Amino acid sequence: MSDLKLIKKLREKTGAGFLDCKNALSENDNNIEQSIDSLRKKGLAKATKKSSRAANEGAVGFYKNENISVILKINSETDFSAKSDTFLDFLDYIGEIALNTNNTNLTLNEFLKVVDNGKSISDLLTEMIAKIGENLIINHLKVFDNEANVNYYIHNPYRKNIGKIVSAVFYSSNDENDDVKTFTKNLCMHIAASKPEAMDVDNLPNELIESEKKIQEEMIKDSGKPSNVMKKILEGKMKKFYSEVTLLNQNFVIDPDKTVKKAISDFNSSNSLILKNYTLLSL
Repeated sequence: MSDLKLIKKLREKTGAGFLDCKNALSENDNNIEQSIDSLRKKGLAKATKKSSRAANEGAVGFYKNENISVILKINSETDFSAKSDTFLDFLDYIGEIALNTNNTNLTLNEFLKVVDNGKSISDLLTEMIAKIGENLIINHLKVFDNEANVNYYIHNPYRKNIGKIVSAVFYSSNDENDDVKTFTKNLCMHIAASKPEAMDVDNLPNELIESEKKIQEEMIKDSGKPSNVMKKILEGKMKKFYSEVTLLNQNFVIDPDKTVKKAISDFNSSNSLILKNYTLLSL
């Protein structure tokens, strides 16, 4: 059997990384059983047996350099593991790897194939599964071009850049002062609390709008009211829907008497801020 076939066979049996299997075979004269024992002793075997277990806990990390911002989510089986330094160090480690690609088009599938010190992210994850003893899933990766200024907020933080929820805003401003930093941080806190689906009505998917319209039409069709009245009722229902799911039309959690759009307008009476984009990632 060729070396590659042996490595493949050992990986299938143990779930260990390519290089770990290659080294184990080399150290054990290509003996599969001895190599399995060797990997077990190192805690690198049978990681794949954990891969079917539910991973509903975990954490989200935020990483930023001059060029890009990265938000990365890893799920674990237990909250206990998600709070451990082993898990958090791993999240920070691969978060920095994603950041150092400086690739704004990086997808999660591409990221799993990125190699660091001879090992892919996928292999590093398999090793960490074996080390922690729980199923782990790199569940989401978002990469943004830092053409604008960035501010972010961590909800339920485990570290200053890691927590249960990460929200960020991307904006331009002529005055990057403390007022701007405080206001944009408040916007981030609002996003974490209100979880908008889109920036404004024009940014909502048409399918979502049409689906909501059908639901509302179904709810009011038996009201017995004239069609022109039902049309007005539907308009009111959709306006309320938009105020719940679009960032600019939501009531600002810091000042609920204003919409976010009005809060930004009022802030700009003495400052200069243009909200370019936002993002939210949570467990």
